[in-house]
Amino acid sequence: MVSSQKAGGFLAVPAVTYMVIFFVAPSLLLFSYSFWTASSFRIVPDFVLTNYLSSIQSLLFLKVTLNALLIGLVTAAISVLLSLPIAYYLTYVTRSKVIFYLILITWFSSYLVRIYAWRTLLGTNGLLNGALLQLGIISTPIEAFLFSPFAVGVTLVHIYLPFAVLMVISAMSEIKKELIEASRDLGTSPLGAFMRVVAPNAAEGLIGAFMLTFILAASDYVTPQMVGGSSGQTTGLLIADQFRKTGNWPLGAAQAFIMFALSILLYLIITALARAAGLTRSRKSTTTLTQDK
Repeated sequence: MVSSQKAGGFLAVPAVTYMVIFFVAPSLLLFSYSFWTASSFRIVPDFVLTNYLSSIQSLLFLKVTLNALLIGLVTAAISVLLSLPIAYYLTYVTRSKVIFYLILITWFSSYLVRIYAWRTLLGTNGLLNGALLQLGIISTPIEAFLFSPFAVGVTLVHIYLPFAVLMVISAMSEIKKELIEASRDLGTSPLGAFMRVVAPNAAEGLIGAFMLTFILAASDYVTPQMVGGSSGQTTGLLIADQFRKTGNWPLGAAQAFIMFALSILLYLIITALARAAGLTRSRKSTTTLTQDK
């Protein structure tokens, strides 16, 4: 047992080393930058809270951050809800892997190509406006489809839905089909079986899928530039501008860590709500159950 633990630790060394060098260390450096100042595109080592205070007091930053949180929450919620029936079908209904492989194939297309595809679909001369005009529902093309929060949300759901599907499939694959069939035999409805069997056992995976999709969508700054317009801006775009255009790295770093703190806060709120609803258990209670067994 001890030797297997040592072997596992030894095998984890390369991955841990890679993460420390290329993720932890740069993140700590960026965090230290957030307390520095910038002057004429030069970073001045200092320790001030000006970057955080100015960000919190900026109406533009607050507006864009609220927009980013809203887009992230809506994208994550829709992606997880859409992924549930797909994951359920692939896990418990069919043995065919065709749909699963089709989901994977979507990653072979370029990120930018998919964004441009939605620009074509949602434009004034796009497929959606063309169909509505042909059906006589509208008389003139609707310009609000493109360069709006709606366009950003639709595009982000299309891009990040495969991530949510794969994570939900992974969570559901741990739940035996016999448990669902047993609950149905006891008179539980399909929705009741999902809420009493699938949801509690897959809760952590569902929360993980939600948070991953939320973080990717809320921090995306390419899609808002391409299809969002001024009303679809996110904090990621604002942070990118601080690094690329104004050269104010400390302010951009502070805004990035504010978003990081908000993501952590959202995760804590979701896990607390799931625990209060009885979908998940705390680490302490889980440890107690394991020791009792």
